[in-house]
Amino acid sequence: MQTKTWMKLGLAAALVAAPSLGLAQEAAAEAPDAGAVSEQTVFILNSLLFLIGGFLVFFMAAGFAMLEAGLVRSKNVAMQLTKNVALFGLASIFYYLIGYNLMYPLGTWSIDGILSGVWGPGVLEAVGVAPADADDLAYAATGSDFFFQLMFCAATASIVSGTLAERIKLWPFLVFTIILTAVIYPLQASWKWGGGFLDEAGFLDFAGSTVVHSVGGWAALTGAIILGPRIGRYVDGRVVPFPGSNLTLATLGTFILWLGWFGFNGGSQLAMGSVGDVADVSRIFSNTNTAAAGGAIAALILTQILYKKPDLTMVLNGALAGLVSITAEPLTPSLGAATIIGMIGGVLVVLAVPMLDKLKIDDVVGAIPVHLICGIWGTIAVVFTNADASLGAQLYGIIVVGIFVVVSSAVVWFILKAIMGLRVSEEDEIMGLDMAELGMEAYPEFAKG
Repeated sequence: MQTKTWMKLGLAAALVAAPSLGLAQEAAAEAPDAGAVSEQTVFILNSLLFLIGGFLVFFMAAGFAMLEAGLVRSKNVAMQLTKNVALFGLASIFYYLIGYNLMYPLGTWSIDGILSGVWGPGVLEAVGVAPADADDLAYAATGSDFFFQLMFCAATASIVSGTLAERIKLWPFLVFTIILTAVIYPLQASWKWGGGFLDEAGFLDFAGSTVVHSVGGWAALTGAIILGPRIGRYVDGRVVPFPGSNLTLATLGTFILWLGWFGFNGGSQLAMGSVGDVADVSRIFSNTNTAAAGGAIAALILTQILYKKPDLTMVLNGALAGLVSITAEPLTPSLGAATIIGMIGGVLVVLAVPMLDKLKIDDVVGAIPVHLICGIWGTIAVVFTNADASLGAQLYGIIVVGIFVVVSSAVVWFILKAIMGLRVSEEDEIMGLDMAELGMEAYPEFAKG
C-alpha cells in the first residue's frame, strides 16, 4: 500500500516538473555564452588597458630624457632635460586644446577624410557618469582614450628633440613643438586612425611605425638639414667623434623605452574585454620584446664585424630600431618573424648612421635611422605577415605622410628661423647650452666636453 502511494506521489511530481524542465531547457538554449562579459565590464577592462598602457608610454618620456642626456655632451645635459620636460607639458596642453578633436573627428569632416570639422578642446565624460550616459559604452572612457593618445603625441615631439640637440635655441624648438603636437601630428594621424582617406585606402599601421615614429623622424630630418651640423663635427672630410656624457644614463633610457613600448604596442589592441583580446595583447607583448632583442643582437654582431669591436650606442639604437620596426604590426607575426623584423631594423641602423654622416646630416642620438628609416621598414614589413596588407597601400601611406610632414615642418622651421632664429651663436654652442641658454655654471671638468 505504501509503495503504491509513493509511486503515485512520484508520478504526480514528475508531471508537475515536466513543464518546468522543458522551460529550463529552452532557457538554457537561449542563454548567452556563459563566458561572455557584460558591456559595462568590457568598458571597464578597455579603459583599464588604456590607462595602464598610457602610463607605460608616459614612462617613455623618462626614457627619451635619459637616453638624450646620456648621449649629449655634459655641457648640454640640463638643456636637454629642460626640453624634454617642457615639450611634454606643451604637448599635454595643446593636444587637449586642438589636437585630440582634430585627430578624431568621429565622422565629422570639413573636408571628407582629410580635415576634421571638429575644432576645439577635448571634453571628458561627466563626473560619476551613469552607464547610459557614457560616450561609448562598447569602447572605453573618453578620459582613458585621451590620456593614451596624448602619450603617443608627446613621444613624437621627443624624437625631434634628440636629433637637434646641442645647437638649437630653446624657444624656437618649443614653438615648433606646439605646432607639431597641435596640428601636424594630429592631422596626419586622423587620415589613418581617425578614419580618414589613408584608412579607406587600406593603409595599415597598428601602433604607429609611420603615424608616430616616421613623423618624428621626418620632422627631425627636416630640422637637422635646415639647422646644420654641430661646430667641429665634420672636419676635412672626416667625422669627429663627440662622446656622450654618460652611457649609463643612455642604457637606462633604452631599457625604460623598451618597457614603455609594451604599453605603446599592447595598448594599441584597443580592447581587453574578451579572451581573444587578452590573448592578442599577450602576443603583442611577446612579439614586441623579441623584436627589440633581435635588433640589439643584430647591431651587436654587425658592429663587431664592421668595426672589429662592439659599439654600445649602436646596440642601444639597435634595440630601439627593433621596437620601431615591429610597431606597425606587432600582432600577426610569429615570434620568429618578429625577431627577424627586429634584426633587419638593427642592421639598418648600423648602416644608416654612417650614411647620414657622409651626407653631413648631424643626428646627435641617431633618431633619424631609428624612427624614420626603421619606421618605413616596419610599415613595409606588414605585408609579410598580414594578409590584409598590400604593398601599394603601405607605400602610399609612407609617401603621403612623408611629403606632408617634410613640407609642413620645413615651412614652420623657416618661419621660425626668420622670426626668432633657430641656432645659438657659435660662442654659445662652444660654451654649452646649459650655461648660454640656462645660465648654469659649467663644472670645470666638463668645460672642455
